[in-house]
Amino acid sequence: MESLKEFFEILLNSEKLIQYGGLALLLIVIFAETGLIFGFIFPGDALLFTAGLLCGSDLAVNIWILIITVAVAAIAGNFTGYFTGRIFGKKLLLKEDTFFFKQRHFNDSRDYYEKYGGIALIAGRFLPVIRTFVPILAGTIGINFWKFNLFNIIGAVLWTGTLIPLGYFIGKKIPASIDNIEYFVLGITMITMTIMIRGIIRHRKRIRKT
Repeated sequence: MESLKEFFEILLNSEKLIQYGGLALLLIVIFAETGLIFGFIFPGDALLFTAGLLCGSDLAVNIWILIITVAVAAIAGNFTGYFTGRIFGKKLLLKEDTFFFKQRHFNDSRDYYEKYGGIALIAGRFLPVIRTFVPILAGTIGINFWKFNLFNIIGAVLWTGTLIPLGYFIGKKIPASIDNIEYFVLGITMITMTIMIRGIIRHRKRIRKT
C-alpha cells in the first residue's frame, strides 16, 4: 500500500515524475492525460513547464527534441480520445459516475465545444480536465476526422511550444528558479484552474438566465 501511494505521488508531482522516469515517463503521462478518460488527474500544464525548466539538467534532452516528442505524444493522445468517442461515445453518455469518470466533466467539455466550436479543440489544450474530454466528445458527436486532425495538431504545437519554452527560458535566465520549482508549478496550476472555474461559473449563470 505504501509503495502504491508513493507511485501516485510521483505521477501527480511534475518534478518527481521527471526526475524518476525521465522523458519516457513524461511522454506516457502526456499521452494518458490527452487521450485516456482517467488522464484528467495528471498535471499537464505544470508538467510541461517543469520539463522545460529541468531541460538539460534532470531531463537531459535537447529542447527541440523535447518539444517535438511531447507534441507528438499529445497529438497521439487526442487521436486515441477521438476514436474512444467514436467507438464508445454513446455508452459514455449513459455511464454512471465512477472515481475516474464524472458525467459533469463530459458535460462541461460538451458545453465548452458548443460555445467555441473548433477553436475549443485548440484552446481546450490549455484547460485541465477539458483537454482530456474534448477529443472524446469530438469523436462522440462525429466531427470530421480531418478537421479534428487539423485542430489537434495546431493545439498540440501551441500547447507544447508555449509552456515548455517558457519553463526553459526561466530556467536559463533565473537558475535559482529550479530550487523553487514548486512555486512556479503552484502558480501555473492556480492560473489554469482559475480559467476553468470562471468558465464553468459563467456557463452556469447563462443556464440560470435561460
